[in-house]
Amino acid sequence: MSQPIPTPMRGADALSPIRVLIAEDEAHLGAILEQFMTARGFQVRIVRDGKSALELLRSEAFDVALLDVVMPELDGLEVLRLVREEPLPPEIIVITGNGTIETAIAALKLGAYDFLSKPYRMAEIEVLVRRAWEKRMLARDNHHMQSRLRRAAPALTFVTQYAPLRAVLAMVEKVAPSTSPVLVTGESGTGKDLIARLLHAHGSNPDGPFVDLNCAALAEALLETELFGVEKGAFPGADQRKLGLFELAAGGTLYLDNIGELDLRLQAKLLRALETGSFFRVGGTQKVEVNVRVIASSTLDLSRMVQAEAFRDDLLHRINTIRIALPPLRDRVVDVPLLAQHFLEQFGSPVPRLSDDAVTVLERYRWPGNARELRNVMERASLLAADGTVSAADLPLGADVGAGARPTPVMTLSLAELERRHIAEILDRCQWHQGQAAELLGISPKTLYRKIREYGFKRPAGRGDKA
Repeated sequence: MSQPIPTPMRGADALSPIRVLIAEDEAHLGAILEQFMTARGFQVRIVRDGKSALELLRSEAFDVALLDVVMPELDGLEVLRLVREEPLPPEIIVITGNGTIETAIAALKLGAYDFLSKPYRMAEIEVLVRRAWEKRMLARDNHHMQSRLRRAAPALTFVTQYAPLRAVLAMVEKVAPSTSPVLVTGESGTGKDLIARLLHAHGSNPDGPFVDLNCAALAEALLETELFGVEKGAFPGADQRKLGLFELAAGGTLYLDNIGELDLRLQAKLLRALETGSFFRVGGTQKVEVNVRVIASSTLDLSRMVQAEAFRDDLLHRINTIRIALPPLRDRVVDVPLLAQHFLEQFGSPVPRLSDDAVTVLERYRWPGNARELRNVMERASLLAADGTVSAADLPLGADVGAGARPTPVMTLSLAELERRHIAEILDRCQWHQGQAAELLGISPKTLYRKIREYGFKRPAGRGDKA
């Protein structure tokens, strides 16, 4: 006995089959195609002319439409042109009995997913419909995600009165409409991710997807599949095709944070993707072409990494078309009270005010974790503030800074020694809970682990490993 054929399911609507419209003026062929598609679990409607196809496509929701080119009333290409003007149209597969290269090119230019000439195999139709449906689901999900983000996300604002940084922001606005790669450099917590979002928001396609990946947050073995996707059966456990972030960012921006954490092999594949606009999924043989603007960021000195043969020179040249360098917060003392009050407005209700001694402490502190650390400090201070005032005692910045009786000696220390002392203090305060310490420092756990090894820190006896 034959087994029932599984219904092709939507990713988000697990009970709804794929909806397909067939527009075919040859009654016999249309009936065969309808019967085959229905038997395969698709929900099928069929019409015999272009005018009926257009009316149905405008009145009902379909995932995929199969349009014959030669039809009464309206031909398939005209239907395609009119349907593509609708919001979130179905994917269109154009079919013709006298296919020519010119017709195929015309269909693809009008936005068709693919083009088939008669005679065709039914199995070929099914494969194309499923692939077209996958693309439509991706477009729909991206549209919904971007709509939610636009409604929920606050306006992007880079708070500063520091003249050199205002010049940087002017450059950001100037280069945003370009599609050239951008490299954003600066210490952790200086606002590199915010710059990337500003570049996207003021770019040529702000409604396109913005997809970000922290290259330091994933194991090397996972980064390739996360970036480029994986084909079904590529390795044990890959039971279905997974689209990578390059595909998810198609038509928009891919932001690669901490790009210096990529290994050399993956750097080579990334370079090829940037140069050709195409790549292969892991385990795949079909080339995937995408149009994506890449923005990269790094806290590391990539030029030194090139000298140490830890980063590819050609990749650095490729992503460094436009470079934006962000200053550390210790150079922006004028911004510290301004940012502190800005963060308090996000956390406090009613908004606490900063006392004079708190402002003095904030301006003396060197902020190795930059604006991200300041944000964390102000979140804590907003909870401790008494009588609506944040005082120096509410700021966990160390005895030397908090006392205010004498200038802090950090001005005489090297930046590396200052960083070493600060990390040691935070680890001790968090009882070596590395997850909490990394969050307070404004760096990734992977970066903190590297710093622990770099500075030779030893976990105190009696304190177990904590992530």
